[in-house]
Amino acid sequence: MNTQIATESAPARSRRSVRARVVASLGPLTAAVGVAWGVLQPWRVTLLHPAGQGFWWLLAEPPLLVVAAGIAFALLVAPGLVADLEDTGR
Repeated sequence: MNTQIATESAPARSRRSVRARVVASLGPLTAAVGVAWGVLQPWRVTLLHPAGQGFWWLLAEPPLLVVAAGIAFALLVAPGLVADLEDTGR
């Protein structure tokens, strides 16, 4: 019985570099900060008390924009950056 077959078929696990992990965590961290900002300063989110504000005023709230930027970075930018960092080996 040959035991080398079992060890050869196991895929090699590659670890991400510190830079790749930092880049991948920037988006979720930014979104979490936006949520925390909205919780800590609820008067900045006028969705809670619109008081005659228009749609665009309600949409362009700073905490909501920070959350949207974090999500956009995590989904659109970070995967490409992480792939480039892994390709270069850094």
